[in-house]
Amino acid sequence: MKQLILLLSFAILSISCDKKVDEKVTDKEACETDSKVNKDGFEMYEMSEMAALMEQMYVDNERLKERIMKGDTIGKFPQHFIRIHKAVMTDETDKDAFFNEQAAKFIKAQELIYEDPKNAKEHFNNGIDACIKCHEVKCGGPIPKIKKLYIE
Repeated sequence: MKQLILLLSFAILSISCDKKVDEKVTDKEACETDSKVNKDGFEMYEMSEMAALMEQMYVDNERLKERIMKGDTIGKFPQHFIRIHKAVMTDETDKDAFFNEQAAKFIKAQELIYEDPKNAKEHFNNGIDACIKCHEVKCGGPIPKIKKLYIE
């Protein structure tokens, strides 16, 4: 798990080192990263703790979606999801009552997948709904990616 996060962080860092300061930052990058300009004039992106957690949750949910669709054993609730309440965001003012409410809905839906596997698809999609509702208000960049998680 830690190795995957480190590998993902290294890959993003090495790719982003090639971006110049005058390049436009995408919505997703603006929401998920802090930028710093180094002495050579390149803008370097550092993923916030929250962005890294959300990337990990996305990967975990891709795997979970496959298990649900195949009817496989679901396993246990990933406890690192609970860090959503404490992870440091790029802009800490985004961690407000609305965010906390949507995060709680997401966590509850995720927990229900493991507690009530017969209705896993419904609970899974409810969790994705909570993600999208929050991102519609806080940071819209990742919405198209998140929508790919829905189970039809």
